[in-house]
Amino acid sequence: MIQNPIDVLTQFPVRKSKLQKAQFRDAVMAYIRSLGYECKAEKGSLGATNVVFGNQEGAKYLVTAHYDTCAAMPVPNLITPCNFGLYLLYQLAIVLGFFAVSGLFYFVVYGFTQNRELAFYASYLCLLAMCYLMMFGPANKTNANDNTSGVVTVLEIAKALPAEYRDKVCFVLFDLEEAGLIGSSSYRSKHKKTTQNQIVMNLDCVGDGDHLVLFPGGKVKKNIRMMENLTALEGVFGSKDLKLHKKGFAMYPSDQANFPYGVGVAAFHKFSWGGLYLARIHTKKDTICEMENVAILRDALVKIIENQ
Repeated sequence: MIQNPIDVLTQFPVRKSKLQKAQFRDAVMAYIRSLGYECKAEKGSLGATNVVFGNQEGAKYLVTAHYDTCAAMPVPNLITPCNFGLYLLYQLAIVLGFFAVSGLFYFVVYGFTQNRELAFYASYLCLLAMCYLMMFGPANKTNANDNTSGVVTVLEIAKALPAEYRDKVCFVLFDLEEAGLIGSSSYRSKHKKTTQNQIVMNLDCVGDGDHLVLFPGGKVKKNIRMMENLTALEGVFGSKDLKLHKKGFAMYPSDQANFPYGVGVAAFHKFSWGGLYLARIHTKKDTICEMENVAILRDALVKIIENQ
């Protein structure tokens, strides 16, 4: 039973199998209903099941996070949102690593069989197996940041929001983000009209890092009023800061990309030369969910909902 949002971290640390997800949804929906919200589990595409609560049809804001757990990887998924070249190089290095392992497997099989055709197909299957494991392999058992931190923050916002402001917002916990943004894509398809003008604040990996950043999509950037409201959230909170990314290249790959007015929210560290980066996720080192980050974002999003 969940009594406080942070209980998700200890009671439901892994949410990958059908049973694990079902147990999590039952517990989180019971908690949400205890706060006075109506709540439902909504079926989507390819087996996705989203948790939805709040004013689904009339909300100005959609506050979201994905709840599914990623597969474990031997190396972290490094994200550098403002440096596409570095991000591309890192992804390329992972791809080359896959081909290197596949090539090594080819030579091992050929060495034992002296059959080039068999070795080729074996190496090809090895490559497919690695791709499959990256997407659907055994769960990463430590996922405090990706994305327990986002789930906890959504629940904290729902808990803190005064009852008189609740019709301004709908909350959604998306399924199957790690498999390709499937939960959010199916939600958008199912509710195309209601989500057409909703501002989507998507919380993904907000628990590890001193620099909290809002990444508005193209339509949000063109809307002066929306940008003013988001700018009002900026501030410095001790060793932490909350910033709105206003100019220049930025790419944060998450569920907000499926919505016209999407805003990605994440926490980052900085390289010595100042560039933002997110690391540790998808590995056993993903153990940090700083409640200070959760509190800053909770207060910021409650503020923007109340003032809208």
